[in-house]
Amino acid sequence: MKMKYIKSTVAIVVIMQIFVSCKKDFLELQPKGTTLEDNFYKNEKEFMQGVIAVYDVMQWGNTGGYTMKQPLLSAASDDCWAGGSNASDQPSWVAYDNFNMNSFVGPQGGLWSKNYSGINRANLILSKIDQSTVLTPAFKTRIVAEVKFLRAYFYFDLVRWFGNVPLIVDVLPTDQLYKQTQSTPALVYAQIEKDLREAVAGLPATISSAEKGRISAGAAKAQLGKVLLYQNDNAKLAEAATLFEDINKDGNIYGYKLMPVYADIFNPANKFNTESILEIPHSNNAAWGDWGWINGGEGNVAPQFIGMDSYVGDTYSSGWGFCPVTLDLVNALKTDPRFSATIIDGAALKTAGATYNQRYQNTDYFIKKYAPLKAYRSTVGTAELNWQINEIEIRLADTYLMQAEALVKSGSNPTRAQALLDAVRGRVGLTAVPATLDNIYNERRLELATEGHRFFDLVRTGRAVTVLGPLGYKAGKSEYLPIPQAEIDVTKGIIKQNPGYN
Repeated sequence: MKMKYIKSTVAIVVIMQIFVSCKKDFLELQPKGTTLEDNFYKNEKEFMQGVIAVYDVMQWGNTGGYTMKQPLLSAASDDCWAGGSNASDQPSWVAYDNFNMNSFVGPQGGLWSKNYSGINRANLILSKIDQSTVLTPAFKTRIVAEVKFLRAYFYFDLVRWFGNVPLIVDVLPTDQLYKQTQSTPALVYAQIEKDLREAVAGLPATISSAEKGRISAGAAKAQLGKVLLYQNDNAKLAEAATLFEDINKDGNIYGYKLMPVYADIFNPANKFNTESILEIPHSNNAAWGDWGWINGGEGNVAPQFIGMDSYVGDTYSSGWGFCPVTLDLVNALKTDPRFSATIIDGAALKTAGATYNQRYQNTDYFIKKYAPLKAYRSTVGTAELNWQINEIEIRLADTYLMQAEALVKSGSNPTRAQALLDAVRGRVGLTAVPATLDNIYNERRLELATEGHRFFDLVRTGRAVTVLGPLGYKAGKSEYLPIPQAEIDVTKGIIKQNPGYN
């Protein structure tokens, strides 16, 4: 995917330029000239390019610093350390790892900018659709649903990371750019739920092979269920469980099934496999080589980030040595069948003759699920920027465990909760354990390790202080990132800083 754009924060949400010729692969654009926004959106092809531009933002990993969601959240949790060459290599990652961010230091600037860029693009498309008379009803219904899903997706990240955020659902006039106040999480969640419910109604159940990467009704239901569960509102648990059941039941209309072999989920040859519900695609089609604007390519820089530094040996390509796996996670998984698919044992590789540099916070254990593989190293563009390894953000085992959690919390169907937990464990040959909340939470850690779920799981279930407190986490502060100081300054203090930050 590729698009020129003017970055959208709360303060900059006016213009979006659209490239006007489309490549063969879905969710990718080839620049061959630009058209002013006022003269664009004359037909379905141009509207589709605008929708692709909204999808595009999901893929970004370098907005105001490296902000790839999976490794960043792994570093914030007890799964991984920040790593790198030293504590000054990526100070925003080290600050998040140690929970000593401030209004200037941390990953907040990039995350704020990325998500408001997506929201701005979504709002623009929705405003243009309202004005259009050229769209067929079926086309309009589907793209409205997709864009509302995407707007909800970006707001879900914002509200989880920042709490009180401006809620913008229209294209703002110029005189309102610096006047947007923050809304409470309750109001933001209400808008997210509204967008997702409307998305479910307008999306197809399945996606054709030519359109992999587009959102299905199943993905929208999974995201809505996740949003409901995250809010810790007992009144919403029944609906969340029902949504998950539609996805998880045998013979579901979406075609989801657990992959028989756990490691196969993460094999790049198995993109959009039967377990994948929400997957962010990456390719090397752009042959990208611009370090100044990494988001302009379609590649995934995260594998480069987490790979072993200066590695020489079989299977893996060299990386930068970030996100070494903690010994805490190593010990938790040591006797688990999923260990070999989750964690690279660097010491074992060295024994077999491989070499790599030990970097900051080295443990000799590294993330395997999205590691840079020699077989997928790009032969075009700058290889480090063109990893064609997708990110699976929601998968079926995740929704099994979320449904089990919702059922146990509501006390509504313990038998079904047990069956879901048993299925996740049984897939890797583990025997049954009682479907208690503690066992479900533990299973989430082991099943989803290094996939970016752990930090928010700890926060939403009230376990963050116990688990992350020794690492610097403070209740009433560390749940959220600081608001970027630039947003406070440009709005002359209309936007307020989160508690505990200066």
